[in-house]
Amino acid sequence: MKLTELLSDLTYECVRGTLDREVADVGCDSRKVQPDSLFLCIIGANFDGHDYAEEVAGKGASVLVVSREVNLPEGMDVTVIRVEDTRCAEGVLAANWYGHPADRLTTIGITGTKGKTTTTYLVKSILENAGILCGLVGTIETMIGTKHIPSSNTTPDAFTLQKYFSQMVSAGLKAVVMEVSSQALMQHRTGGFVFDFGVFTNLEPDHIGPNEHKDFDEYLQCKGMLFRQCRVGIVNGDDSHAEKVLQGHTCQVETFGLGETCDLRASDLSLFNRGSVLGVRFAVHGLMETEVELPFPGRFSVYNALCAIAICRHFGVEQALMQKALLGAKVKGRIERVEISPKFTLLIDYAHNAMALESLLTTLREYAPKRLVCLFGCGGNRARSRRFEMGEVSGRLADLTIITSDNPRFEEPLDIIEDIKTGIGKTTGEYVVISDRREAIRYAISHAEEGDVIILAGKGHEDYQEIKGVKYPMDERVIIRELLEEGLTHI
Repeated sequence: MKLTELLSDLTYECVRGTLDREVADVGCDSRKVQPDSLFLCIIGANFDGHDYAEEVAGKGASVLVVSREVNLPEGMDVTVIRVEDTRCAEGVLAANWYGHPADRLTTIGITGTKGKTTTTYLVKSILENAGILCGLVGTIETMIGTKHIPSSNTTPDAFTLQKYFSQMVSAGLKAVVMEVSSQALMQHRTGGFVFDFGVFTNLEPDHIGPNEHKDFDEYLQCKGMLFRQCRVGIVNGDDSHAEKVLQGHTCQVETFGLGETCDLRASDLSLFNRGSVLGVRFAVHGLMETEVELPFPGRFSVYNALCAIAICRHFGVEQALMQKALLGAKVKGRIERVEISPKFTLLIDYAHNAMALESLLTTLREYAPKRLVCLFGCGGNRARSRRFEMGEVSGRLADLTIITSDNPRFEEPLDIIEDIKTGIGKTTGEYVVISDRREAIRYAISHAEEGDVIILAGKGHEDYQEIKGVKYPMDERVIIRELLEEGLTHI
């Protein structure tokens, strides 16, 4: 591609060399530089691409895009393009390089503290039931037709994202639904295109720390950036932060929620417990009139489904198809039901902090189980406070807690467990300790009683356990199946 084409829509200054170049590759990873490539000098939390300018030029990079001065030897045939912010430039360069594939897709971006993952899968389920091929980009995976690519970030970097969009177009997909993290918005990973729909689920304090957001206000402001990058904003009107998230928005706005002022409203919520299935029914009013039944428990499931309906009604999906898709939807590791007995409920969920665990256990309590059994551990090399807090939450809300191991990383599992026990010690909750997670799951199933609800919390979609820097295969779904094949008995 000609350099001038690659730089289109960018404000820049050529401070060295010529614009009359052909570019053979683009990127920002100094380890992957190819001859005649463009290298983008990104400033990260622990690195600065500008420091590698001479190295990548020596490897054959013929164009450097920078935001500050770089030192290069005299006589080196390199073009240097200066922009105000290389992160802002990345999205534009990526979109130009891949030929603006987002223009040939209906793009849906979902941001919020909770509910992003589940809502993306619900949207995909509804659209594909209606015959609209839809890609997905999110925390668990990227889905392009039948191809599943495991994710390392909720929202990938701009070059990877545009590559995925390009592959979706080539595969004949018509839409893409994706999770948009606050970090991604802050770092302009979704730059270079405008979302057709920007969606806000909710906001609670999270992702605040040295390598994320400095405070809640910055977190909120980053979420709000989506609504200056979309055509239609679909917002949870019940969330107390909705108004601030929308400050400065440039899009048309619709709201969903349970409140009377919301454009799309849910009412008449009723819980049901059918064998091992915990679900909820509700009516929809306002922009659409229909009845919905979900095989997921709780009020937050209503919000997720209502959000998906608010999005998919723009695609003209028939109500009957929406109802069918929602009833059959499944999300790996998000209140995921594992069917092994009609007499008790076994669920897998990613809840791995106190806020998520409290929301989950409080919801499950509403179904009046004979016993609520919570199996969980805490990850190593993370804030110790999380262990005390999760222990206190489970001790207070569960009838029995099974303390086990999660991803101990470089810590000793028993040290982590002792911290969890300290938290539980503030309550009167009963608990047992079984550090081996496989054996803990065996205990939970073999000791199940009729009417129990058992939740395996913390791992969710993960299919590994990280110990001393090594990720060992460990998928709770596989463990359950193997235990049953070994002859594990349950009621």
